[in-house]
Amino acid sequence: MTTPTPPAPQAGAPQNNPAATDTPTAEAATGRSGYLYRKVALHLADHPDQILKVGEITRAIGAPSSGAVFEALKKMATAGHATHHRDPHHRFQITQAGIDAAGTLPPAVPRTRSSSSGGGGRQGRPAPVPRPNSTLYHPRRLGRGWDVEELQRLRTQQVPVLPYGPPGTGKTAMVEAAFPGLLTVAGTGDTVVDDFLGSYNPIPGGGYEFVHGPLVTAMREGRVLLVDDATLIPPRVLAVLYPAMDGRGVITIPAHGNETVQAVDGFYIVAGHNPGVHGAVLTEALASRFTVHLHVTTDWDLARQLGVPKQVVNAAIDLNADLAAGKTVWAPQLRELLGFVKVRDHLGMTAALANLAGIAPADARDDVTAALSRHTGTPITALALGKR
Repeated sequence: MTTPTPPAPQAGAPQNNPAATDTPTAEAATGRSGYLYRKVALHLADHPDQILKVGEITRAIGAPSSGAVFEALKKMATAGHATHHRDPHHRFQITQAGIDAAGTLPPAVPRTRSSSSGGGGRQGRPAPVPRPNSTLYHPRRLGRGWDVEELQRLRTQQVPVLPYGPPGTGKTAMVEAAFPGLLTVAGTGDTVVDDFLGSYNPIPGGGYEFVHGPLVTAMREGRVLLVDDATLIPPRVLAVLYPAMDGRGVITIPAHGNETVQAVDGFYIVAGHNPGVHGAVLTEALASRFTVHLHVTTDWDLARQLGVPKQVVNAAIDLNADLAAGKTVWAPQLRELLGFVKVRDHLGMTAALANLAGIAPADARDDVTAALSRHTGTPITALALGKR
């Protein structure tokens, strides 16, 4: 049997001092002021029946350091908000006191920084939010707040969101930043019902076992399911989501003896839509199930802040205007512009410009090279090897 980890004496404190050994201050014991602590506590509160390893929690919340997560967990255990299991791995489960305390925590969104440009202490931009791949997402304005925290509020109210826009504008990055630990189904024309519900897999020694899919896992664990490129998935396959999204929140799995699955609190579906991608079809049945349709475009100011040269940004803006007017079939977005910066830093400016032209689809390459040449004053061709 395991019990919450007892408070540890502070270094150098007398052993007979209760304040030093048994009653840590709220700040020291809980780390309430820490953004990472909030994410850890809220993640455990979302999974009250699970005993989780430090690494599992680190990956789920997209934290850069398992050591920092472990320290936050030990603080929770010291405060009686989590039970520390050693079997032999360090694993943690939230206590009822922890669940109650988590209910008083603000959303796990980084604190905003004060603006340095006047305005009498006007609230500045939030700090970047880590994604599961350790890259940072820079929050953007949405409604009365910032996209990451507003998406979290919409989840709390069970208001489904459909982000849409060209590939590379940051739709997936925004959702990953808002919902650490989310599950993802990457939609294609070949996606089938089993990709959502699960299927029978062979096991060593012969035979098969049924492995539940991400939709079932998200419903049972109260997690977020991102259906990326949802409009590439055949409508008859997408229909598997609809019973989970209505008021009942119940699905059945025909392939597993008509097993019934009931969604628990916290379950939420987000779907991504790329209108310009060949084969993408937004059906009325899908569109009507998402209350908020959120247009996501490239943030040109952010591109400049992240090191993309002004001339390249201006060329991309012109190309996007031509794309909207039907004058070209492709234009670079934030993903391609950040890739440009990486290539420039490794191969130089000339190679980076040539590569940006080279990654354009063949039927848009002349438009891209013309725009880049016009804004940089440099003749540009697609990247290629030179002579020996």
